[in-house]
Amino acid sequence: MLRLPKDYLLLEEMDYTTPLILAAAGGHTACVIELLEQGADPNARRVTGTTALFFAAQGGYVDVARILLKAGSPVDCSSVDGGTPLFVACQGGHEAMVSELLSHGANVHACMKDRATPLFIAAQNGHSLVLKLLLAAGAHPDAPRNDGATPLWIAAQMGHDHIVKILLHNGAFVDAVRCDGATALFKAAHKGHSSVVHELLKFRPNLGLLENGETALHAAVMFGHLPIVKQLVAAGCDCAAKNLDGFTPLQLARQQKYATVYQYLKERDQQQQQQTAVTGNGSIGGGYKRSIPINTNSPGAVTGRSGGAVGVGCPPKTTSSSSVAITS
Repeated sequence: MLRLPKDYLLLEEMDYTTPLILAAAGGHTACVIELLEQGADPNARRVTGTTALFFAAQGGYVDVARILLKAGSPVDCSSVDGGTPLFVACQGGHEAMVSELLSHGANVHACMKDRATPLFIAAQNGHSLVLKLLLAAGAHPDAPRNDGATPLWIAAQMGHDHIVKILLHNGAFVDAVRCDGATALFKAAHKGHSSVVHELLKFRPNLGLLENGETALHAAVMFGHLPIVKQLVAAGCDCAAKNLDGFTPLQLARQQKYATVYQYLKERDQQQQQQTAVTGNGSIGGGYKRSIPINTNSPGAVTGRSGGAVGVGCPPKTTSSSSVAITS
């Protein structure tokens, strides 16, 4: 057997990267075994707090992870930003690795410094199988980040309709609001994610004025997303609803010079006015507090809540959220 000098086993660069960490990061199983047999420390950490197990999880190297865990590597050892091996396994969509870590007791409720959970990371990156594993392990579907963004919210922003569908059917709150007052529906409408809007509308989201002083229809109109404008109007959004600045979606479409959107809204606004005159009732139906699937094939099945609080001292209403980088 090759014998390595003891000082080689302790050799570390300025960032305290050990040979074992390098071997694990490359998925070199034989090297990992050899180094451990010769006394390498499976708990050694870089200056960022990451261990050999962290890098094995990041690369999806299940065999290496099993060896390290058997050698005593802590399953929940976190980096300086709070990221554990489970986080990077979720980020990379490594289902087998996630399953392995969970079977060794990885904390499904762990949080990064911004309070993002493994479920949040899986939702953000669109990994449905990982998401299901985490939910089955007891992950909370509504656990928010510091800014109030939930897994559903981030999935809606990223356009992951398959993730949105899973979360909603697992009880995620359809009207969870980020600190800027935007709901998942508002953000999906703003980003132009028609398939996400379709899934959200099945669970009766708030179609009225939000805490940011806008409706989802205003968001769709602002960026000229005609297909989503049609979806929202068909669902019951009020074409005459005024935002915090006093503008209706119709007026906003004219300001932004979206001719097709303007023409469509003008026709629908006239129809709504005529219907109001006939029925004497121009109200839009009430919203729901929890995710409750409905039959979208029945006429008027999807309705929303009109009115609401306006103006909160948070970021602009169309602020987007960048993807999470986990320190390695």
